[in-house]
Amino acid sequence: MITEATKARFAREVAKYPADQKQSAVMACLTIVQQEQGWVSTESEAVIAEFLGMPEIAVHEVTTFYNMYNTAPVGKFKLNVCTNLPCQLRDGYKALHHLEHKLGIKMGQTTADGMFTLQQSECLGACADSPVMLVNDRCMCSFMSNEKLDELIDGLKAAEGQA
Repeated sequence: MITEATKARFAREVAKYPADQKQSAVMACLTIVQQEQGWVSTESEAVIAEFLGMPEIAVHEVTTFYNMYNTAPVGKFKLNVCTNLPCQLRDGYKALHHLEHKLGIKMGQTTADGMFTLQQSECLGACADSPVMLVNDRCMCSFMSNEKLDELIDGLKAAEGQA
């Protein structure tokens, strides 16, 4: 549900652009919804489309083009492992498979406790640091050996009192 407070945040973003270019705020509005709800539903896309005066499909195209927008609920920690060719050559798939084994889920799934969602990602722009992963679309982790992956997962669990 999009609240009036959320729409006020939309309006602040729209105000940054010329009046005839308010659609330029679509990514900011999607980010606001995701910050508040954890994901972007088709209902939220419809509200954004109406607010910005653009077709719903145009908002959906933006939502689905970028992997930073979640189109379904995700775990508290979204782990995006780069599996693009340079990272594949430097153990990107091994890192993904190690996490699948450690978490007991497959790529694209969320753990039963709702804590972790595991995804593969296209290039994260850190090929020299591979294997790399992005945690919650904000924290880049480099040189992720199995040991470092284990430390990360165990540390996140401990921080949440699940160790």
